[in-house]
Amino acid sequence: MYVSFLMLRIWLDRYNFARYKIVTMTNWLPDLTQGDGPLYLRLADRIESDIGEGVLEPGIKLPPQRDLAFDIGVTVGTVGRAYALLRERGLVTGEVGRGTYVIDRSEPEVPAVADSGDIRPTTGMDGTRFLDPPSGKLRLDNTAAPEVGQGDTIGTFLSQIVRENGAEVSAYARRYPDSWFEAGAQWLARGKFRPSAEDIVPSLGAHAAIVSVISAMTSPGDHIVFEHVTYSQISRSAGLLGRRTVLARSDENGLIPEDFEHVCAQRHPKLAFLMPSAQNPTLSTMSAKRRYQIADIARRYNVWLIEDDLYGSLARDTNPLLAECAPDRTFLVNGLSKSVAAGIRGGWVACPAHTAQRVRVAHKMITGGMSFLLAELCARLVLSGEAAQFREKSIAENNARLELVRKAFSGHDFRIRPNIPFVWLALPEPWLSGTFKKAAFEEGVLIDDEDEFKAGRSDQVFHRARIGISAPRTRKELASGLATLRRLLDGGRAGYDSFG
Repeated sequence: MYVSFLMLRIWLDRYNFARYKIVTMTNWLPDLTQGDGPLYLRLADRIESDIGEGVLEPGIKLPPQRDLAFDIGVTVGTVGRAYALLRERGLVTGEVGRGTYVIDRSEPEVPAVADSGDIRPTTGMDGTRFLDPPSGKLRLDNTAAPEVGQGDTIGTFLSQIVRENGAEVSAYARRYPDSWFEAGAQWLARGKFRPSAEDIVPSLGAHAAIVSVISAMTSPGDHIVFEHVTYSQISRSAGLLGRRTVLARSDENGLIPEDFEHVCAQRHPKLAFLMPSAQNPTLSTMSAKRRYQIADIARRYNVWLIEDDLYGSLARDTNPLLAECAPDRTFLVNGLSKSVAAGIRGGWVACPAHTAQRVRVAHKMITGGMSFLLAELCARLVLSGEAAQFREKSIAENNARLELVRKAFSGHDFRIRPNIPFVWLALPEPWLSGTFKKAAFEEGVLIDDEDEFKAGRSDQVFHRARIGISAPRTRKELASGLATLRRLLDGGRAGYDSFG
């Protein structure tokens, strides 16, 4: 028995030696005299810098926490927090009893295969949604514009475009007609804000516009500020580009200025992503006073702002846009996905002066360039007035469906806003957000738990779920899905567990 154990120990040691370089670190000490902020953050940043510069090679073992703490004169807890932060950044890996090692990025990670009964996605980049949603489920995890008859109009415009622009449709979009920029300036205008056509960049939807701004205005390693819960696919996209997420707290009125300033002073972010009007998923809306406060802080700390107004334009918010409060540093983004049709991939960004060309080049590099057919379609929909009419029809349909929500969830705590196609539903004890989502899934309904919207590791817990109402083709289908969720709310965890 002892011999067998010894042979196993030798085999494991050889295996780990092949995976990691067991190197003595007695000649390496991190320099914490540079930088500012908490010691654990400075230590993590220094280790990350040394990894990037090759001082700490892939596979190398970092000093034990207690040893490093003694050598540099800090607490073991400080080193522990630094190592934990490095793990979050994907730079090191830890094995209980064997230490912390610098990850060898040349070894590709093998994605886990999800069990068919698991509602988690197939990769960590996808959040908590399915990459390919299963058939036969009611989609209440979607907030695209409802079906209000836009198909016929879109078909008519497409036929006209193909007849009139056959050569452009069959080739790459080499020229950008003035109408594409004029349409963007018209669609993005709100209140007193009227962007100039020369500052507009057409895009393949709002998401592509936002990622293009991030690519153009920041560099790998830069910090980007996000609220704890938000449209988190942007933070995931930024992570793929090598940008780092930093979280700032919000309340019922949106991003808290004092916390935003604290983050700016401590982490020196280059950019912040915000949804000031009808924020997704909390539905909070910033007051005018708070918007000017955020704009002032961004100006003092030289932070760019991205203002996602996809839901704000539906909400008819009368507060000034951030782009009006800080036109020198705000990129205003909007598109047609929530108001007209998500499938036509129409979006625009209004840029601060002298930055539009950088964003336009970044968009081309990331997406491969605009589709003439789709860009021309979106421009014609806006300039003809059809897009505005479909927005009004979508608003009317959303409001009719919100009435169904009021009836279905009567007596429960939920947050809705006129014109907006989703609900921020509070879950009664003892439901947890993820458990409620799985219970809904097993009953044939797809919804979003709160983790889907977390931009990073957050200590904030809401015990809520977001319910989209615009995807079902009919109100009858929506009512049936809402009734299912109501039964789960009323039955509680015990009712779910009994048939699980």
